[in-house]
Parts: sequence; structure tokens; C-alpha cells
Amino acid sequence: MNSLVHALMAGALIFSTPTPAPVPTGTVKGFQKGKDAGVQVEHGKLIVRGDVKGGRTDGYRIPSPCWYEPGPDAEEMLRIQTDSKTQFNRVKADEDSFNAFVQQFKDVKGKPGRWWTPAYNKADPNGAACWAGLELFVFVPPNETPPNGITFEQLAQIARAAIQVPEPTIKLSPDAKSFVNLPTFVWLEGVGRTTRTATAEIPGFLSATVVATLQDIKIDAGTGKDRAEVKEQCGATGKPFAKGAEFTCGVRYLRSSLDQPRQVYQLTVTTVWPVQTQGAQVPFQFAPVEVGATRDVPVGEVQSNVRGEN
Repeated sequence: MNSLVHALMAGALIFSTPTPAPVPTGTVKGFQKGKDAGVQVEHGKLIVRGDVKGGRTDGYRIPSPCWYEPGPDAEEMLRIQTDSKTQFNRVKADEDSFNAFVQQFKDVKGKPGRWWTPAYNKADPNGAACWAGLELFVFVPPNETPPNGITFEQLAQIARAAIQVPEPTIKLSPDAKSFVNLPTFVWLEGVGRTTRTATAEIPGFLSATVVATLQDIKIDAGTGKDRAEVKEQCGATGKPFAKGAEFTCGVRYLRSSLDQPRQVYQLTVTTVWPVQTQGAQVPFQFAPVEVGATRDVPVGEVQSNVRGEN
């Protein structure tokens, strides 16, 4: 069946594809929209669970927006497609066409293997078109994966797209206002756990888990080197101010912010979460999850009074 025929028949036939397995308790489906990226699976059984809500993603996009997933064996698929309760209207409308359609399932009755059916990421603008280019049903022998069949690597990519990390809350010392040449210490609050995980799974078949671990932060002073000195020996969450502490994480502004828009510098702190894949014989290389927050920093001149001697 070519892509054009598939596209024309999709609306008529999709209700007869296997019913997706129910999503287990505690699992969620992610999403993908602008900077809030993830997956929204259509016509599939794939689920995503773990740290995939309550935080932020970084816009990672899945390379392939559609795929085949393994479904029923030959006997089960034949039963589904010939069930008189669900197929009555199709038989009544055109019995000859229905019989011709069902023949493909009768031809493999008794053979080992499974029918694979297509699914796609609905949130991806290319997802539906990609799905329409796949066959509605592909019979595959045991221990084989068809072209475009879901793989461990693809599941890891989906988990990478769905994983969320907390948005940082920037803390500064001094807090309300800094001054020229005064060290401004930078650290984060509200990060919580420094390890986050997400699992993409086709129940009973295959799953992949990725782990993101907070490793470092990056600081953008909101201006150039001629106006600010940045120190980034920060560790995972920065260095809070303490009396006598060495200044290793923060910004020393060299000029006042009075000539800046709104008379402030916009300081941005970005958390860096390297990502690893559990259980992969050859680890996949994913870019770290990076999520940032911005805060206004007004910087004034240090005022001093000089009095002459009498």
C-alpha cells in the first residue's frame, strides 16, 4: 500500500487498529511545543514516565516524529479485525472490500511474529505526514525490527525530549542592589534533587531510561567583559555568601547600570544537567539539559564623602 492510498484510507481504517494499552498509574505523556518539549503520542502504546512534569524542558526535538510499534500476534490481530461487534458497520457497508482487507490477516494465521502498527508524535508539525507515509500494518517475524520500527535509541531520544528539570531561583548577595567593584555572590535555591530521570516505554516490549544530573551553572552578567567580571567556579548550585568566603561564583560589575535599559543589568543563570542513558552498551551522546532564569541587578556607584580638615 503506497503513501497516497494510506493517507486516503487512514481515516476509514484507524478505528480498527489495536487499542493502545492503558497507561499505568503514575505515568504521564509528555509534550513538545516551543521551549516546552516532549512527546504527545498518537495511535501508539508508548508511554513516558518519571520526571516529566512540574519543571521545564529545553526544546530538544526527536529526530524521527513517527515509528512502528509492535502489536498483536497473528491470531489476536485476526480476531480483532474480524470481530463482528466492532466490524459490523464495515461489513454491512461493503462486504467485498472488507473481505479483501481482512485477507492479509488470514494469510499469516498460524505464523510466528507480530503485526507492527504506526504511531507518531502529534506535537511535531511533521508527525502526521510522517505517519501517513507508513503502512497501516506490517507483519514481522520474531526477533526482528522493521524499517522505522521503534528502537532503544529512539526511546532514549523520546525520554530525553520529555525529561524536565526545575527552573532555578536565583539568589544574590548583596540582594536588592549591588555596587561597582563589589563581589555579587550567586547561588540557587529550590533545585531539590540534583538527579532527574525519564523512561520511555512500550509496555511488555522495550524501555529506555535517561538520567540528568545537575553538574554546573553558567552565569551571563548581561553585559560585556568591559563592564563585568564573571567567576564560574560554582559547582552544582553556586556558592552562597558567607563571611570570609572566597569569591569564586558570581559577578563583579565594573560600571554602574544607570546607563542601561531600566537602569539594571539582566543577570542570567543557567543550570547544566548532563544526560546519560541507562543500560546502553554504547552510551548515546545527548546534549545536556540547560534551563535558565533571569534576574534584574541594579548596580550603583559607591558614594563617599571627603571632609577637609579645620
